Amino acid sequence: MIYGILSTIAFIMILPFWLVAGIFNPKLVAGFREKCGFYKQAKSGMENEKWIKREKGKGKRGKEYPPSKSKILVPPQGRDNFSTFRLFDYSTSSHFSPLTSHSEKPTLVFYGVSVGEVIAIENLIKKTRENFPDINIILLTGTKTGQEIAHKKLGEVCNFISYFPFDFPFCIENMLKNLNPTAVFVAETELWPNFARIMNKKNIPLFIINGRISDRTYKSYKKLSFFFGPILKKYTNIYTQSRQDNDKLISIGANPETTTVMGNLKFDIKKPDVSNLMFKKNPPDKIILAGSTHSGEDEIILEVFKELKKDIPNLKLIIAPRHPERNESVFNLVKNRGIECIKRSEILNAPHPKPSPSRGEGANSPALLPSCLLLDTMGELGKFYSVCDVAFIGGSFNQTGGHNPLEATIFNKPVVSGSSIHNFKDIYAILTSSDAGKIVKTKEELTQHLRKLLTDEKFYQKASKDCENVFEENKGALDFVLKVLQTLV
Repeated sequence: MIYGILSTIAFIMILPFWLVAGIFNPKLVAGFREKCGFYKQAKSGMENEKWIKREKGKGKRGKEYPPSKSKILVPPQGRDNFSTFRLFDYSTSSHFSPLTSHSEKPTLVFYGVSVGEVIAIENLIKKTRENFPDINIILLTGTKTGQEIAHKKLGEVCNFISYFPFDFPFCIENMLKNLNPTAVFVAETELWPNFARIMNKKNIPLFIINGRISDRTYKSYKKLSFFFGPILKKYTNIYTQSRQDNDKLISIGANPETTTVMGNLKFDIKKPDVSNLMFKKNPPDKIILAGSTHSGEDEIILEVFKELKKDIPNLKLIIAPRHPERNESVFNLVKNRGIECIKRSEILNAPHPKPSPSRGEGANSPALLPSCLLLDTMGELGKFYSVCDVAFIGGSFNQTGGHNPLEATIFNKPVVSGSSIHNFKDIYAILTSSDAGKIVKTKEELTQHLRKLLTDEKFYQKASKDCENVFEENKGALDFVLKVLQTLV
């Protein structure tokens, strides 16, 4: 109670300075109204029947989730100016109607603070919609980038997407009044004292899922366990990624009877179907796949490739730029480096003889290709990880923050990345605890580690086995949470 009063006074005092600062840094006030707990109310009811009809119409094709058509996915030019910024705008999903506070259907609220957390619960939310098509699903985030990825990946799945409230009592009360949640699920370990206290007081179930705590954070929380311990006890249940995370939170003050290991949601993914890939690897070849590369990284990987090929003549490279508009410039870059290259689209569109299985041939066999293949087709990168020997994950030699390495490791392919991996730092922490993954800081380190993977068969086999073990040790988290949901809806 004292904390709530003091935090409210502090909010009132800093608010004018905050708004002024927002003029120069609009990110500070992104979604300000929603963070105060004011959400746009719908005049119509829920339209979950759209989901049901769409699912029935798919037949055996499986579930697909196209990007949301939400108008706030990519803010218009000029929106970063305070005068036109969305300070008092609302966020809504495009597929379902926003919520009314009087909905009789169960309403589950999921909170992922930013990009990494939203990605972590993406499959959980999709599975929740499949298993419980008639409930209301709300996804809240804490950042503008979190909003963008939420609308892109889950805009067609959630009833409502917006911002999580500030941890001030009146903001939380507004949020609860407007959204009327049946239960709230917080991804990973976001501790908000006022939110936990008010949820507990109102007897609304509050869960931490996929909970984790870094060594650095643990040391700080442990010193302040007199403060954080009581907060942790107000959560209905805390479900952690590992035994280590579990023990840390209990030592801070979490209730051991309600704190349980669930595994890691990020590892509960399925291998893409590669039966129609139309590509067969020639057994003697070694293939490096450089996936989701950004400007500046293509040059690095090409230099590394040329250096390695001196000692590994059967080495081939598949390079997949992150942004399609860069395909042509990367293609020209490869040719200018004296590396023979062909585009994947050209192969698919060109007539070619029917392959002979008796000779071990497959459509578009690498044996018939030049040293480098530019993957310029859409939707094939995840499948192509199945044919490589080792993967370099792009967006890691600049400030992008990396991309998902699990797309490769699910095929038991070891991954190598640069040091900018903050969007997936928890995944890399697990992968690099074994030889499944490696973080390098320089081009020279990248060359050295790739050489070891490609020439040391014993080391490579261990690294591949480590990839398999990582998934085995972390599986089951999705089913775990779905069973919890069944008790609520």
